[in-house]
Amino acid sequence: MKSEDTPFEGGPMDGRVLPVLVGMTGHPPKTYRIPVPDPDGGPPTVLVYRRVPRGGRGGLGFARWKYAYDPEGGRSSGRRWPWSGPRTRPAVDPDATPRGKPDDADG
Repeated sequence: MKSEDTPFEGGPMDGRVLPVLVGMTGHPPKTYRIPVPDPDGGPPTVLVYRRVPRGGRGGLGFARWKYAYDPEGGRSSGRRWPWSGPRTRPAVDPDATPRGKPDDADG
């Protein structure tokens, strides 16, 4: 697998550059989550970084992306597909006459 040295901005990882695995398209993941263990043994804190375009020229030897700290962590800034969210269609009454067809009493 290929990796790309990617800089991190903001939060506890500010200024660090880590090798991040890239996918088949050559892009690192849109969200990078870093679990930080709790010193008291509780559930880990998760630091969330979002991929953003890096200024400057992308090319050989230059990372095209960087990760920016997202303190909210759960909010999605990406595109929403119609099939990915909860269904918002109105309920259909099975006893209602279909629209556009006359009521046929003779069957």
